Order: sequence, then structure tokens, then C-alpha cells
Amino acid sequence: MKRTVLALAAATALAVSGCAANANSNSNSSAKEDAGDTLVAAYSEGGKTLDPAEANDVTSDTFVVAAYDQLVTYARTEDGGKPKAKTDQIVPMLAESWKASANNTSYTFKLRADAKFQDGAPVTADAVVKSFDHIKASSSASFLYKMAGIAKVTKVDEQNVKIDLTAPNHLFLQILPMYSFSIIDMDKVAQNGGAKWLATNTAGSGPYKITKWDPSTEAAMARNDSYWGDKPKLGQVNVKFIAEASNRVQLLKKGEVGLALEVPPKDVQSLKAADGVMIDSRAGNKILFFAMNNKIKPFDDPRVRQAVSYAIPYDKLLNDVMKGQASPMKSSVASSTPGFSDAGYTYTHDLDKARALLAQAGLPQGFSFDFTLGSGFDDWNDDAVLIQAELAKIGVKMNIKKMARPQFLEALETKKVQAYITRWTSFVNDPGYHLGLLLTSQGSSNYANFSDPVVDKAWQQAATEPDLAKRNKLYGAAQQEINVKAPWAYLYEYNIVVAHRAGLDGYTSYPDGIVRFFQLSVTK
Repeated sequence: MKRTVLALAAATALAVSGCAANANSNSNSSAKEDAGDTLVAAYSEGGKTLDPAEANDVTSDTFVVAAYDQLVTYARTEDGGKPKAKTDQIVPMLAESWKASANNTSYTFKLRADAKFQDGAPVTADAVVKSFDHIKASSSASFLYKMAGIAKVTKVDEQNVKIDLTAPNHLFLQILPMYSFSIIDMDKVAQNGGAKWLATNTAGSGPYKITKWDPSTEAAMARNDSYWGDKPKLGQVNVKFIAEASNRVQLLKKGEVGLALEVPPKDVQSLKAADGVMIDSRAGNKILFFAMNNKIKPFDDPRVRQAVSYAIPYDKLLNDVMKGQASPMKSSVASSTPGFSDAGYTYTHDLDKARALLAQAGLPQGFSFDFTLGSGFDDWNDDAVLIQAELAKIGVKMNIKKMARPQFLEALETKKVQAYITRWTSFVNDPGYHLGLLLTSQGSSNYANFSDPVVDKAWQQAATEPDLAKRNKLYGAAQQEINVKAPWAYLYEYNIVVAHRAGLDGYTSYPDGIVRFFQLSVTK
């Protein structure tokens, strides 16, 4: 892998030098000195922003994780001999230690004395306070600020920061490692014009400097040789943005890229058989569901939603569409999430039960409805066609209306789409985070308008319950109620699939699906 990947990397470096880099273009890169440690990766798209508080797509998040640190981070463990994130265990990062008050409503973080931003400025308590102010004011991450229950962030002294909460909140420490809570050199941002500059440049203390970012073609990052932590083994990472999955697959087979994301399930078997290619496929907490708008007829009747759930051809979706790269979904919460419960889940492919439920709901002849299909994912299209065919067998006509992804996302936010498929990954692997966003009455991403007093009450009680067993019992009760009321038909849980050349070591699977390049090395 090394020889072919490095050849392309060298060509890429020459191309980069002849282009106008737009991300930290004046940064000194160690790429030339460390050319033997270069990796080329293939992503499907180039991302939208480098601002940590506004990033919300995998590519943007990847660059933010490379360029920034947070106060704390997730621990790592091993599962079957492979590295895996342990998101319920929080370990130091820019904060070397922290102390909670007796009632768990305030935390004081002590900063490392040796941490510096990439231009050499020290990471200070002032920078932490200003970074949190930036998050609070953002359009994308401010909901996390609220979900963490943060009331006030204050400087104690140059090395200590105090964060007061509105109430005890078990999610607080789990939310802090998210890339949205990156610590930014906000003085540098202000000197360069503010948030607009931050959208295309970085001001972090992380292990990599983003030296080029052109979302239409490619990006490059170079090792931060002054990094306070363990130095990344890869000196240079070049990222190619290749929309066509078949092209990413072919480049990987040829050894012209060392790592590829978003590999279609249909290509996994052929890649496994390809010389020098390795597949890392593991269960994740990314889910896919068929949502029915609970405020639009006939889906305001739970019997109709249950009928649809009984009509889903689950085995066909898993085998014919996902080719074994997914597993059954039996709760609104992924089965890998602590606190998962499938109580109340009864749905199998049973058209007789579906017909009986429609008759009970006063729709023995079926009905017609509009289904909005967002573009961009082949499995969604295949799933929709299979579901449409099954619903037709019980007299239900599903009118598929295709929509470009940006318009699809805008339509969901209106909460007026009658039915749709969408996927979701909870970066904080906790039922409180997941249900709070998606299925409580006030959830910002509750696009299906599900509202249930049992779920709301259980979620509110769990938020302040310090005992884990009692908390999970409450979350279990909420899941059972959701399973019975069926605001969604559960389709499947995705595997996180990363394809790479043999000799690439250190890949760690995280629930957010983001590759941490600073953990990787090339051994042959």
C-alpha cells in the first residue's frame, strides 16, 4: 500500500502547491519531511464548514476533530481485538483533571499547562470561556449547550474554569467530548474577522493542521509537530472527495487510496476478496427508520402506524438491500446503546395482522399517502420500493415523491412531511440524548410530531436521576411506550464500514463514525 499511496500523495502535494489553499495556507507543513508517513483517504463529499460549532456532517466533523481538542475525551477499549471507543468513560484532554461539587451542579476543570494552540499561543481559561460563548451563540450546537444543562462558564484563574449547571445532569460529561465543544483561539478568530473566517480556517490546538480545504476536490492536513500530546504517526493525510462510490472502491482496489468511507453494502464482499484490502465492519448506533407524521391523517391513529410496521419486509431489507451489513432494529434506541430495551416490540412481517389493524382503524380498503424520499443514499431508494410493494398488498398506496437532499432536510424541519425515511446517529451514546432530540414533545429533531406524556415524564425524571439502574428503568419505560405507539417503523441498524489497505493500523470505531487520523499508522 505504501508505495502506491505515497506516489499519489506526492502528486497531490505538487498539485496543492500550485493551488490557492484556503485553510490555514500559511501554516508550516511537515509533509515533505515526513512523506513516508502519508495516507490518502477517499470521502464522498467535501464538507460544509470548519467551524466546530456549526459542523454537522461527517467530513466537516473529521477535520474539526483533527484540528481541535476538547476539555475531555472518550476512553478507548478493545472489542474482539480491535480498538473501540468507550463513550461512557470520560478521560482528560485539555483539562488534566476536574472536580464536581457535592450536588453535581458545578464542575471545575484544571487546564494542562503545556497545551498550546497551533500558532504557539497558550490554551487559557479565557479561551475556554470564549469558546463556550461561541457554542452558546451558534445555530447548530446551541441545543447541545442547553442539553448539557450549562448555566454559566466562568474563569477561576489562568488555569481553572468553572462550569455551573442548571441542575444535576448525567449527560454533561458525555456531551463535552463532542467536536462541537472544541476549544478555539477566539482572539485569533477576532483578529481575522470573526466567524466567517472560522468557517474556512482553523484556530485549534489539535494534532493536525488543515493546510488545504477545497470542498469540491480535496483537502490536506499536516502533523502538528508542536502538539502537546502523543504525536500523530502519519505526517500527512490527503483527502480526496469522490462522489461516485464505484470510483472510491476502484481506487482502493488499485491501492491508489489507503482508506475509503461510505462503501456500498453490495461492494463489501468483492472488496473482502480483493488483494490487500481489509474491511472493518462493526455494529454501530446509526439507525434507519420509516417515520409517520403523528399529526397528519391517517397516521394520527396508532393502529395505522402499527399496521405499517407489520407490513415492512424486514428480511428483504437486511438481506437484499444491506447484504448483511446491518442488523434488526427493535427499539427507537440502538441495541448498542446502554439502556436499550426492546420491551413492547412485537413487529414481524405479518400482512394479516396489518390488514386487521387497518380494519380496526376504519380503513379496511386501505388508503393513499405521500412518501418523501431524500436523495443521496441507494439503500433508501431500494427500501422505499420494497416497502411500497408490500403496502400495496394491503391496499395502501404509497406515492413516492423524490426530493434533492438539501430540500429534503429543509422539508423535514417544517414538520409537515407526511412520511419519510431517515437515518440518525446519536454521537452521545445515551438514551437521554437520543430520545430527547427525537421523540420527546419538545425534541428539536422530532419531525414526526410524536408526543406522549408517558415518554415525556420518564425522560424528564431520568435526566436528573443519578442512579444508573433507576435511570435505565425510566428510559426502558419510555422505549416500551414508543414501541407500542409506533411513531416509526424500525428498518435496521447500520454497521459502520471502513475499507482500507492492509497495513493501516490503529483504526478505532466511534459511534459518530468519524475517523481519528491521529490514531492511525502505516506498518507496511
